[in-house]
Amino acid sequence: MTCDEAEVLIHALIDGELDAGHARDVEAHVAGCARCAAQLAALRDLHDAMPVQGLRHAAPASLRASIERVVPSPAKTDRRALLKGFVAGGALSALAAASVGIVILRQDRDSIVVGEAISAHLRSLQADHLTDVLSTDQHTVKPWFNGRIDLAPPVVDLTAQGFTLIGGRLDFIDGKPAAAIVYRRRVHVINLFVRQGADGASSTPQFEVVQGFNVIRWSDNGLALLAISDINREELEEFVARFTAAARLAQQS
Repeated sequence: MTCDEAEVLIHALIDGELDAGHARDVEAHVAGCARCAAQLAALRDLHDAMPVQGLRHAAPASLRASIERVVPSPAKTDRRALLKGFVAGGALSALAAASVGIVILRQDRDSIVVGEAISAHLRSLQADHLTDVLSTDQHTVKPWFNGRIDLAPPVVDLTAQGFTLIGGRLDFIDGKPAAAIVYRRRVHVINLFVRQGADGASSTPQFEVVQGFNVIRWSDNGLALLAISDINREELEEFVARFTAAARLAQQS
């Protein structure tokens, strides 16, 4: 494990987000690296110094008085109007609850997908887990997936643009097979996961930061794509833009 990899995982270790295997790997690296050991100690001191009590803030009594001045009491409300309001409000509430339920389910599924992609990315950074087919040739990587997954993942060479193709592997996201296409930007690894179906992802790339990693999700031509790396946002967005342009050009040729 390198110091760059440990630096990312140390934060997850402090927050209790690593499984036992990854936790052991980090602790083994820290045991032999003074720099990372100092960083871990400093983060633990910061974590221990954070207060766990007194984080609640009670609303002042003046807030209740202000609400009561605005909202009429039941005694002053016409009963018939109130009942009509309940009927209309109930229908609207049911519709709103259904909409909220759909949104929550979609958000939960998105969280699962992103979380499993991060886990797959972390696994790939361990020794001998990065690629199943090691090649900088897109014409070697792309056909390797034939018969291994029920899709033809777009594989393009972006070496001239500063993103070197280093291979691919078969992975699993949300219980389904996914093609992982691996690029390198200097010493940073970019995992691009490609799966069948858009999964509700927008065709416009959506950026987010999850567990310290930069993640961009989008859909294209019936495929769900997710790029993840620890490079900065600008470079990851540049990668997605260049990849998308090159993949569409390849489809047209």
